[in-house]
Amino acid sequence: MSLLFFYGLRNLFTRRLTTILTTLGMALVVFVFASIIMLAEGLQKTLIETGTNDNVVILRKSAETEVQSGIDRDQASIVETLPEIAFGIDGQRLLAKELLVLITLQKKGSDSIANVIIRGIGKQSFSLRPQAKLLSGRIPRFGTSEIIVGQSVAKRFKNAALGSELFFAMRSWNIVGIFDAGDTGFSSEIWGGADQLMQAFRRQAYSSIIFRLNGSSSLSGIKAHFANDPRVTLYAIREKDYYKKQSETMSTFLRILGLSLTLIFSIGAVVGAMITMYAAVANRTAEIGTLRALGFQRTNILLAFLLESLILGFFGGCAGLLFASLLQFITVSTMNFQTFSELAFSFAITPGIIMKAMAFSLFMGFAGGILPAIRASRMNLVDSLHEV
Repeated sequence: MSLLFFYGLRNLFTRRLTTILTTLGMALVVFVFASIIMLAEGLQKTLIETGTNDNVVILRKSAETEVQSGIDRDQASIVETLPEIAFGIDGQRLLAKELLVLITLQKKGSDSIANVIIRGIGKQSFSLRPQAKLLSGRIPRFGTSEIIVGQSVAKRFKNAALGSELFFAMRSWNIVGIFDAGDTGFSSEIWGGADQLMQAFRRQAYSSIIFRLNGSSSLSGIKAHFANDPRVTLYAIREKDYYKKQSETMSTFLRILGLSLTLIFSIGAVVGAMITMYAAVANRTAEIGTLRALGFQRTNILLAFLLESLILGFFGGCAGLLFASLLQFITVSTMNFQTFSELAFSFAITPGIIMKAMAFSLFMGFAGGILPAIRASRMNLVDSLHEV
């Protein structure tokens, strides 16, 4: 087998230009395939890492997102009395009643606008989300028109820097801090006091309630409490599961889009590889006859040409993955279909993506080389030797 491998490798290097062009065609397909999967993976990773397993999100029944939800003050008071809520080191319940509203802001360097989430937070919101770290400035004072903006918002939108003012809900809001929540969706949000924002937007209900589940409690106990209380029209879900559910629709859409584009490009790449291998067979008819005369079996001939095509696929996969891996240093933004707000995230590459891309590239090499290899193996010995 090693002899056949080096034989195929020698022939590829002999036809350098054809080899390079065919490899680049395959590399382009692998690049598209890997980049779309990396995009979906990065989006899913950002949303899933936004939530934690220890936190529970309370929403109105039938509401899939905080944007659609509404919890009145009476029901919020019932939730606050749940025994499953953990206490912080200050003796206060680790619970926050939050509001979520969409506003439009103008992007830097263009006239385009995008939706941004305004999250009304409570005093325990930072304790519940330790991934949110203050980079500069200070925490907004509750009861005032002060806000803090996520680092992604500060980078991408006009008038979102520390010390600037944003105008929405018929008033000006002072930006007193910039926070970074890492690779999570919170970095694409603006935070301010919930009660003050409710007054400004004239809202009578909170969007959600989030609290830390104490160690001895389970989510099933909360669900049972809600089911047995006719006053409650709410449901509970772990925060991590809530954001994972949000990511599924978008990541599935991106993967379907990626597979569709890849299928179109891969047809061209396979045809290109097939043409290359058919040309190789036609140009080496005499060589094939000589190999047969020296004792090479039809199977050996088939494997030799098939290995050439697989090597092309391997080189194409490596080149495509090399260029795709550079995308992980780029941050992009798109609309979250669940909340209709802009979400910033980075491409993410994983060992699974690498394996899928290489397997796909080798499959293209196999598909492009199997028919020419069969043709080479079925050549008549006498006819082949006539070409010598």
